[in-house]
Amino acid sequence: MKSMQLALHLVVVLGCQFCRPMSNEAFPSEYKTFSGSLYASCRMRPNTQLSPGSPKVYGQVLFKQTGPEGKLRVSFRLHGLPASIHHARAIHIHQYGDLSEGCTSTGGHYNPSGVNHPHHPGDFGNFVSRNGKIRQSVDSEATLFGGLSVLGRAVIIHEKEDDMGLGGDTGSLLHGNAGRRLACCVIGMSTAQFWNK
Repeated sequence: MKSMQLALHLVVVLGCQFCRPMSNEAFPSEYKTFSGSLYASCRMRPNTQLSPGSPKVYGQVLFKQTGPEGKLRVSFRLHGLPASIHHARAIHIHQYGDLSEGCTSTGGHYNPSGVNHPHHPGDFGNFVSRNGKIRQSVDSEATLFGGLSVLGRAVIIHEKEDDMGLGGDTGSLLHGNAGRRLACCVIGMSTAQFWNK
């Protein structure tokens, strides 16, 4: 009985080593600079591996999060899509901020929990352009804080609509069958200046 109680005590003590909230010292210095918020931005550029005639998408993706428990706000300010075509296009966070082979080297979706699409923290969904532009903001399950931070990872805009995991095949559960990667960018820490424009 005593050995069982000791084992339970160890589980509780060791378990709490991992469940303690992060101290402010573990946050980037910008946390104090911006009164508890973190900001990031991502400068979108066309994929260098695009076939001729593909849309050349430019713009910015902005990120803002107030504290590690706050929702991450993401704002898309993109242009360069065909003005006459209004079909939905998927936008996702991918695992690597590696643009050495265009958008191809960014890997698959960022999926730290190993779950099916569309339940990855950077599965933003579909966006319809108006006059060749996407101007929209969403809340995301992704974070700028801690070990699961998306800083240094890539944002991709795809050629097609995300089937949201309902396509009935393996690709649907991995990436939503969203097609080729039109443009990409790497998420980096920034100031608040872009949010104030």
